[in-house]
Amino acid sequence: MKKSLLVMAIVLAVAAPSFANHSWGGYHWARKANPFTLKVGNNLTTSDWSGHLSQANSDWNAGNTPVHSTVVSGTSNSNCAMVAGTIQVCNKSYGSNGWLGLASINLQSGTKHITQGTAKMNDTYFNTSTYNNKNEREHVMCQEVAHVFGLDHQSTDGSSLNTCMDYFSNTGSNAGSTASTKPNSHDYSELKTIYNHLDSSNTYSSISFTGDRSENFYLPEEEDTANWDSPAQWGEVIDATMDGRTTTYARELSNGDVVVTCVYWAHEADRGHAMPGDNQ
Repeated sequence: MKKSLLVMAIVLAVAAPSFANHSWGGYHWARKANPFTLKVGNNLTTSDWSGHLSQANSDWNAGNTPVHSTVVSGTSNSNCAMVAGTIQVCNKSYGSNGWLGLASINLQSGTKHITQGTAKMNDTYFNTSTYNNKNEREHVMCQEVAHVFGLDHQSTDGSSLNTCMDYFSNTGSNAGSTASTKPNSHDYSELKTIYNHLDSSNTYSSISFTGDRSENFYLPEEEDTANWDSPAQWGEVIDATMDGRTTTYARELSNGDVVVTCVYWAHEADRGHAMPGDNQ
């Protein structure tokens, strides 16, 4: 019970969309100077997905914010193990487990400092006719990567604010629409606000990858997030949107860090996910 309350105290305010400002609970990468550059590991298995990551990276860098990012070769794999100081991006047929996109961040014990993160795209759904179009892929890629920057949604009601941080769906009759596939000016402004202070240390990696994941990866083996593809691994539900499209989970690790996971459910799986306080 004590550990459960600790997790809740750390992350309860994280997932509720705030609309006027959309920091994800104040979570951010620690750094001693601005701007700083995050390494985004490309573990994607197709040129199509790699193109979407490249586009999203370019779009986020266009905002002249303190957060710069550069796409580099991944040191993880399609399961998306976390690598200290980096964001690892992956795609795979993760199964009919309900989620379309998944963003996870590791928080340094007792702080709101992100130390590593992952963004996963589930090809089990993206390879179906419902989701297999370039605009939906770009929307989800853009959003999942930005969650690991520390951004929450601007809106979850399904309308388009013309930002990838809303829940407009580029499917069905909207499959040809490019609305909500890129950041907007408010996203850039929010990143400037989140990173308008400095910290006493850096949690992002300023060194080149070695190619050996074991040198960069430090979680205990039994807590390896590479295979955290279902709620059984994500921990406690701490929040969910009223429309059921997003659920946020938190799990405290043995070293005191907390992994927070934001789940973007496919249409087939939305509505009916647990809210905090429900019986699990």
